[in-house]
Amino acid sequence: MRTGTTVPALALAAALVAAPSAVAGPAPAAPAPRTAAAPAQFTHPGVLVSRPQLDFVRTKVQAGAQPWKAAYDQMLASTYASLSRTPKPRAIVECGSYSNPNYGCSDEREDAIAAYTQALAWYITRDDRHARKAIELMDAWSAVIQDHTNSNAPLQSGWAGSVWPRAAEIVKYTYTGGWPNAGRFATMLRNVYLPEVIDGRPNSNGNWELIMMEAAQGIAVHVEDRAAYDKAMSIYNGRVPAYVYLTTDGSQPKYPPRSSIDTYTELVGYWHGETTFVDGLAQETCRDFGHTGYGVASISHVAETSRIQGQDIYPQIKDRLRHMLGFHTKYENGEPVPSWLCGGSLKPGLGPVTEVGFNALNTRMGIAMSNTQQYTVSHRPQGTENHYVAWETLTHAQNPN
Repeated sequence: MRTGTTVPALALAAALVAAPSAVAGPAPAAPAPRTAAAPAQFTHPGVLVSRPQLDFVRTKVQAGAQPWKAAYDQMLASTYASLSRTPKPRAIVECGSYSNPNYGCSDEREDAIAAYTQALAWYITRDDRHARKAIELMDAWSAVIQDHTNSNAPLQSGWAGSVWPRAAEIVKYTYTGGWPNAGRFATMLRNVYLPEVIDGRPNSNGNWELIMMEAAQGIAVHVEDRAAYDKAMSIYNGRVPAYVYLTTDGSQPKYPPRSSIDTYTELVGYWHGETTFVDGLAQETCRDFGHTGYGVASISHVAETSRIQGQDIYPQIKDRLRHMLGFHTKYENGEPVPSWLCGGSLKPGLGPVTEVGFNALNTRMGIAMSNTQQYTVSHRPQGTENHYVAWETLTHAQNPN
């Protein structure tokens, strides 16, 4: 049974004086995660972007409207949109911690982003050279890749496995020129990527499991695997409350489900030493904002795909997501860091990760989010961080669909 363990008395007393809430003790019993059932019929294209969303973007770009035209120009000027790009597939992609060694890791991620970029360019322009280039990239990898190895294999599979289905969905369901090897590509997703991500990583930093569930969900949509979809959503629904704290959780964050973390001392270590818990604090806030940004992105991406597939879970996660976005963007916007937060020192660099969540909560649900709005607008067009987040000002800025 999980029991609470107090932090040293002086440290706890200091934290209580310096901040609004710094407490120890056992976590309240958490309700069982709600499973989001797969739809009876999958919607295609339906991974992160839907046909109505794509139509909205295409209309805006063709009209020269902002910020979409600037975002499109940014995308088209990138190396990912080059029609002369040569894919670099490998049979075995070996990725160690922080991609060291890097045997095909960057090539795989970047070819996946390129395929997605070309798919978006195809849809917006109807220039079938872009569709054929996306197919060339996807076919090159599906003909060769067999496995991912070394310590970062699950995360690498999550990064690339999140992006490949976005590209495949657009091409397969909107391009009428034919894709003879579409079945082989789907088999690659099912046999090479899905087994690496579907079980998650309960003891790793939370961004890993969120990214892995994003990949598992996207693959499940593309290959129409309802069991995999249900499992991915079940793990996601358990992980999100353990990644973003709300004061309604009680005196401390929730323990990550299925993990071996079972004491308060271990929990504080898992939260990178933080003992003061406020609305919107994330499990990796005190690590750095870059990894926390991955959590922001995948929480938003999974919710977006779920909504497209017929189950809107934004009402379920909106408080965690809005507080998480607002909490981190206020420090990105220049608010001084209080001494009680992460020892008074933060590592900023959230990245281009706010458009999807901000659009869902602000544009569609009407929730005022001043900090997030300031950050999002000032960073437009949000491009790519070269791992798995790409062109979200283009696809999601003020998109009502």
